[in-house]
Amino acid sequence: MDLRRLRLLRELARLGSMRQVADELHVTTSTVSQQLAVLAREVGVELVEPHGRRVRLTPAGRRLAEHAVTILAAVDAARLDLDPHAEPAGTVRVAGFATAVRRSLLPLTTRLAADHPRVHLSIHEHEPAEAYALLAADEVDLALTYDYTLAPAPADATLAATPLWSAAWHLGVPAGTPTPPAGDSPTVLDRFRATDWIVNSRNTADEVVVRTIASMAGFEPRVTHRADSLELVQDLIVAGLGVGLLPADQPTAPGVRLLPLTEPAALLRAYAVVRRGRAAWPPLALILGLLTGP
Repeated sequence: MDLRRLRLLRELARLGSMRQVADELHVTTSTVSQQLAVLAREVGVELVEPHGRRVRLTPAGRRLAEHAVTILAAVDAARLDLDPHAEPAGTVRVAGFATAVRRSLLPLTTRLAADHPRVHLSIHEHEPAEAYALLAADEVDLALTYDYTLAPAPADATLAATPLWSAAWHLGVPAGTPTPPAGDSPTVLDRFRATDWIVNSRNTADEVVVRTIASMAGFEPRVTHRADSLELVQDLIVAGLGVGLLPADQPTAPGVRLLPLTEPAALLRAYAVVRRGRAAWPPLALILGLLTGP
């Protein structure tokens, strides 16, 4: 079986349409169709079937696509294994959310310059969904992503995620808000059921957390504002325009106070994510080791 055809099948399983596969790999839809037809002849079974105006994988096609994930990862690993002890050299392309870049990646730059001058970083700030897409398209080598305990990221067999750190998030409210009696997270949110809410404009995870806890309190939050910048979220809170989640381990602006969320906690979890079969590449292995080491 031709590895390029297996990659087409893997991408069809991931993306769901030949047109999207063609766009992703910069080929024509006709080329994708023809190559998958050749692959079907090679294995002796039908791999795709009509589904309305599109196509979908047959059960055999889905099974082969699962094997393709393993096969292609093994090929990548084998190529890297040809020179496993090479001195790290090259540019590691990273897509990550701002907090992880500041907290985990930037502190490594001085050590890299001193001890590994041939290893360079190319850093792009992205939310998790964007970073995962870049990783799947092989446009970056490493993604720094996050999820919440109340909004876990879905598993992906083509990726390997290594936990980095975790941080509690609390509810940011105007500083003049009266101190509420002690209570669990639903009790805290219930006091703001009539208030407007602020959530992330580029990721839905914190909104899922808010809606999950609010549902435990028996109400649906009125999401009115969406902002990517934590500084802007705090400005909106100070202006009295709403409340929203903020990291508990970072300073807040004057005019903002944090109400602890417990039982359940809103815990953000950061990860270093790579494509399976790629982690042994010496420059990437070096960065992963520095990120996860003492």
